[in-house]
Amino acid sequence: MRLDGKVALITGAASGIGKAMAERFAEAGAAIAIADLNIAGAEATAAELTAKGGRAIGVAMDVTNEAEVEAGIDKAAKTLGGLDILVSNAGIQIVKPLHEFPFADWKKLVSIHLDGAFLTTRAALQRMYKSGKGGTILYMGSVHSKEASKLKAPYVAAKHALLGLAKTVAKEGAEHGVRANVICPGFVRTPLVEKQIPEQAKTLGISEEDVVKKVMLAETVDGIFTTVEDVATTALFLATFPTAALTGQSIVVSHGWHME
Repeated sequence: MRLDGKVALITGAASGIGKAMAERFAEAGAAIAIADLNIAGAEATAAELTAKGGRAIGVAMDVTNEAEVEAGIDKAAKTLGGLDILVSNAGIQIVKPLHEFPFADWKKLVSIHLDGAFLTTRAALQRMYKSGKGGTILYMGSVHSKEASKLKAPYVAAKHALLGLAKTVAKEGAEHGVRANVICPGFVRTPLVEKQIPEQAKTLGISEEDVVKKVMLAETVDGIFTTVEDVATTALFLATFPTAALTGQSIVVSHGWHME
């Protein structure tokens, strides 16, 4: 699974799953644009990849800001020599019961996950179509693209919506050689998930240990968290798949939490 000569832009790649994907793609030969709201973190990750012999740059990007998305993708394409792969990974989590959910928080979460996916996709497609080389777009979904959980209404709604977006991109992009797929991880023990554990414990009135065992991992086959490496390996497989035999699809990486 090689990406020699390819250029990938990954949003939210200064840490967590995004950083793991950037590292795996770089090992496979791709040049990487680390796009993140945290520009210092993005540049630090890019420096790490460069020190290992790769080509990488940090790009400041608020994925909900149209001008920043356009400028960031333009910078990546001009600096690295095009754009072959987009991974829409940036996201946040806010945990509250739906009847108490502030509208401002709803809009913030949905905008990052869904508006961010739209804006980066549109900018990427324009460049992929123009190049005539096609490309690959990967969306970071979730088991919550398939299932629902309490306290996560906007997250579940946005992750479900990414399935529809990917299917549409797959149909529209096919004649231009562009594929689109969704990766749907279970719980990955990133800072985003670590933050949820005490929040859910407080809201549900249970211990943090029970949040992990009885909420997060209860439906897995082995009681084990999905890892960033699991997700990165799946992303590399999808990015290197050679034909449109695999497009408009979603792959669940969840230790059996959800089975298709």
